[in-house]
Amino acid sequence: MPYENVLHTTAYPLLSRIPAPVLEMLFFLEEKGFEAWIVGGFVRDALRGVTPHDADIATNARWESVKEIALDHGCKVRETGTKHGTVTVIHQGYPLEITTFRSEAIYSDHRHPNSVTFVSSITEDLARRDLTINAMALAPDGFIIDPFGGQHDLAAGILRHVSPAFAEDPVRILRIARFAARLPSFSIAPETMALMRRMVDSGEA
Repeated sequence: MPYENVLHTTAYPLLSRIPAPVLEMLFFLEEKGFEAWIVGGFVRDALRGVTPHDADIATNARWESVKEIALDHGCKVRETGTKHGTVTVIHQGYPLEITTFRSEAIYSDHRHPNSVTFVSSITEDLARRDLTINAMALAPDGFIIDPFGGQHDLAAGILRHVSPAFAEDPVRILRIARFAARLPSFSIAPETMALMRRMVDSGEA
């Protein structure tokens, strides 16, 4: 069952694992009135009970605002992907990839989106992710946004695509294969396996 704005009880011990520079950057953004969420592999691994490492942040702040806020707090900033709303902030030696909420257009070259559109909702941003277990977001107070049932699939050991847009990037087949190898107790959802077969049969992979 998908979750929205759910305070996950297992998140409490996870909060102590969030590195101080990450928490501080979240608070820096929030005190300026922006939303800021930890996304991606950090949330997935933390909920699996695996010590997470790199933390990525998604925010409704545009990259220019992120840069300004970070510089005001003495951080270093690298404009690593401003076309896609991304900057890398170095705070207390900790590199943080911070990206504006966005949606993506079709992948005409089957590798890169034709364009990106900055959006205002974390749910819209999560919709562009590849797998449900990677489409969750954690707030510094323990609230988890999980619109696609990632927690359910994580507990059930299922690798499931978020949307048909999965098929637009054939590299995602390799990515899901790596996940299956790293997580041998996980299985690929039948509908995701069928989509991957269609990608191969159509020559898109």
